[in-house]
Amino acid sequence: MGIIGWIVLGLVAGVVAKVILPGRDPGGLVGTTLIGFIGALLGGWLSAKLLDKPIPHDFYDGKTWLAAIAGSLVLLIVYRVLFGDSRSRR
Repeated sequence: MGIIGWIVLGLVAGVVAKVILPGRDPGGLVGTTLIGFIGALLGGWLSAKLLDKPIPHDFYDGKTWLAAIAGSLVLLIVYRVLFGDSRSRR
């Protein structure tokens, strides 16, 4: 999968993670894409290391999408634990 595929996957995974865990986080589209992109990499790495199930690098594979969304959720939770939910500051 090329870099454009990873960016699209990251954007969608980041949006899904923010839908599952709503909140007012800074960053907008760029932040969502970064959370999703890094989360996709994190999800694939965690799956390969902890579950001993390598993720195929096929854009249309369900395992790739689940790992990306799970990684994005983990990253979003860690972000909120470290930096707090911006809703509580307003």
